[in-house]
Amino acid sequence: MSEKLYLYPVWVRLWHALNAILIILLIISGISMQYSDPSNPFIRFDIAVSMHNISGMILTANYVAFLLGNMITPNGRFYKFNYKGLLGRIVKQFMYYTIGIFKHEKPPFPITKDNKFNPLQKFTYVIAMYILVPIVIVTGWALLYPELVLTKLFGGSGLKINDFVHVIIGFFVSFFMFIHIYFCTIGATFVSNFKSMINGYHESH
Repeated sequence: MSEKLYLYPVWVRLWHALNAILIILLIISGISMQYSDPSNPFIRFDIAVSMHNISGMILTANYVAFLLGNMITPNGRFYKFNYKGLLGRIVKQFMYYTIGIFKHEKPPFPITKDNKFNPLQKFTYVIAMYILVPIVIVTGWALLYPELVLTKLFGGSGLKINDFVHVIIGFFVSFFMFIHIYFCTIGATFVSNFKSMINGYHESH
């Protein structure tokens, strides 16, 4: 019999939904700008630029809401590390995902009210939300206002380096999102983790 834990308050669910929509819009518009045939674009270039810029601005505001929410609500505790034995816990969870899950073993770190994320989830979420996303936001604003970028950086064009970093980190954020979606299917049922982002309840095995 499954157990349900209320782990996702309304503000987290609203932030998560908006964040997902914005990142999808940024991925689609970014790919269109970078790789579409100019004579036959996936999205007309000026529309793609506007979509990308507006989505990036809203993402910035949504990210500030995420930071404030984690500062003033108990949700922030889920992103704090216990560094003692961290590597071992991450490896143990990784082995479960790559081997144990296919042997129908029980998760080594079950989800509880005090531990919403397993060690590998927490590590990747912290990297994504506190390192990658801020870099994407800062470099995105720098592309929107290029006069803020150093004209010369490390002997090269500051704007080109900024653009390169924005694209590369954007790729990693996109990769994280697709992996995140895949792992959301690994729950009590195929759709249980998706349902939790609607009703707020995590359903464990």
